[in-house]
Amino acid sequence: MTASVADIQPSATRVIAIPPENPKVAEIHFHSKLAFETDPSDVYTDLRNKSAEILIVDARTQEVYAQGHIPGAINLPWRKIDSSTTAAIAKDKVLVTYCDGVHCNASTKAAMRLAALGFRVKEMLDGMQGWKREGYPVEGTIVQLSAQLAR
Repeated sequence: MTASVADIQPSATRVIAIPPENPKVAEIHFHSKLAFETDPSDVYTDLRNKSAEILIVDARTQEVYAQGHIPGAINLPWRKIDSSTTAAIAKDKVLVTYCDGVHCNASTKAAMRLAALGFRVKEMLDGMQGWKREGYPVEGTIVQLSAQLAR
């Protein structure tokens, strides 16, 4: 039974001031979280192993995508996701959405739209910030104009 806010009493420990849920309920909760989320490490491992079961979707704008993205990711800005922009995407793949990081919710909005269109979707936690923090490679498509001008 879950304690209500009124039942919470001051405790010597903040961690268990609200007691943990029973293990079976906790298992269901954590399974549910993992059904919706993945992390940069798992995405990187699957890309390195050339998994054909996933497709990485960068939900940021085309301009930001061009500055650097996960290798092999397709750019599908969340505002442009509809049945016509996703028509060529196979429904048998699990789409993994990402954006900039914890202060960006474009990947959540993209995942919601993709799921509404019938796709199986997971969101990559911590986006590009987490990807870069782990030291994973970034692919860019913009030619640096300043480097060209210096020649």
